[in-house]
Amino acid sequence: MCIVTLFVFAAALLSAQPRYELLLKGGTLIDPKNHINAVRDVAIQDGKIAAVAPSIAATQARKVVDVRGLYVTPGLIDIHAHVFTGTHGGMLAGGDWSIFPDTFAFRTGVTTVVDAGSSGRRNFAEFQHNVINRARTRVLVFLNILGAGMPGDNAEQDVNDMDAKAAADLAIANRDTIVGIKVAHYQGPDWRPVERGVEAGNMANIPVMVDFGTFRPERPFQDLVLHKLRPGDIYTHAFYGPVPMLDEKDRLLPYLFEARKRGVIFDVGHGGAALAFRQAVPAVRQGFPPDSISTDIHAGSIAAGMKDMLNVMSKFLNMGMPLDDVILRSSWNPAREIKREELGQLSVGALADIAVLRLEQGNFGFVDSWGARMKGTRRLLCELTVHDGLVVWDLNGITREDWDKLGKYKAQGEPWWDGTRSTGRRRRQR
Repeated sequence: MCIVTLFVFAAALLSAQPRYELLLKGGTLIDPKNHINAVRDVAIQDGKIAAVAPSIAATQARKVVDVRGLYVTPGLIDIHAHVFTGTHGGMLAGGDWSIFPDTFAFRTGVTTVVDAGSSGRRNFAEFQHNVINRARTRVLVFLNILGAGMPGDNAEQDVNDMDAKAAADLAIANRDTIVGIKVAHYQGPDWRPVERGVEAGNMANIPVMVDFGTFRPERPFQDLVLHKLRPGDIYTHAFYGPVPMLDEKDRLLPYLFEARKRGVIFDVGHGGAALAFRQAVPAVRQGFPPDSISTDIHAGSIAAGMKDMLNVMSKFLNMGMPLDDVILRSSWNPAREIKREELGQLSVGALADIAVLRLEQGNFGFVDSWGARMKGTRRLLCELTVHDGLVVWDLNGITREDWDKLGKYKAQGEPWWDGTRSTGRRRRQR
């Protein structure tokens, strides 16, 4: 066989090899960063988005998944979660509420969670060792300005343990993981925790997230969002009942629009007590939706009105928010808020974090943090989650072959669609 023939044969053999590991075919792509809401095929190779096009030939992929009738979105980003499960100094980290991220995230299309202050500078290393480095879910952190993190309300009042420089130094040394500073649960009459949080945020050039805690006349809420927080800082629990949002005729108060205009971000942070329909519904209808949707997920809220990310998103969908906006506020907006714009989008070359969602029609009920019900006709469900290019959640086995067509089959691979890739966890890009 001559050299030319060998070259032609080798070229033909290479061209016959599939270009992509995985192809999601026929779904409606919603990618807010790129302003796409259209039927698109999405191809994945080496953990990255390799191609997005109206049609990609099935022959170019080793595995093709039919996602017609489903929505293909960026992997969801929950920027208010509590996942520091561990102990420090005999005290349970994060109070007694945190839950391990892999138990809830992928099944709801969430590929990135941001722990909102469960750890401080004195127990961050333990959090990193016990949870962050062991979870499949990408875990990022708002570091608590309190050195002890969240040991419980009474133990969270020690202003002397709120060291701005020490918190900033730790954040700078761990920029791959620490994306912000958290201030929470302070019951005193002064602004010192907020001021020290903002000081740390300035030194590390990262945003501050504030859970305002107890409302006191000495420190009015309006002052927080109009004067204390910087552009890009985040107020979480945006629709908490005690927040002054509405006048006596249920009209939104003008200061809210002033605060948003100056760049303060309003995050949902649903949790077990922080979303009231009587606040959220008028706000959405009067042009004040949240900038980001998050859960404040913990052991108490997951079994109550909050439930999970998709349930919270479905609430806003049924308040009248368009699906595109719901996805925007659950993916691309939070990515920008934490300055991680490599996440929350499906551009070619981006990390292959993807949620494939089903929009169900029917008669549903949703419960807020105060026990009130709202009826709805639409609900989101996660069919498939891809994280770092690997299938990590497959509700109905749409990536698998029917058992009666496999003969005497062996193990098909646990979280992935075949056995041709290593089951060892790929080193995540944080």
